[in-house]
Amino acid sequence: MASIRPSSDLRNKYNEISDYCHKYNEPVFITKNGTGDLVVLSNAEFERLCGVHDLHKLLDEGVFAVKQGAHRPAEEVFSDIERKFGFDAV
Repeated sequence: MASIRPSSDLRNKYNEISDYCHKYNEPVFITKNGTGDLVVLSNAEFERLCGVHDLHKLLDEGVFAVKQGAHRPAEEVFSDIERKFGFDAV
């Protein structure tokens, strides 16, 4: 479960916040004057989320292309890949 902390904890309890982010792979929400201000994540979790976002973007582009009729039969695509990388010579 995500943690909600005041901004003073970012200064006074940085190591505790860092440990939490790394241990649980969860964000820590930082408030300023009682209002949401920042979200802190471990670098590894941030990279994972960026990867998920990029994957979803590519999948959306693929679905859009199929809906626009810009697609080829799978056999043709795999044949091209095999030819490009020399798998067809095996």
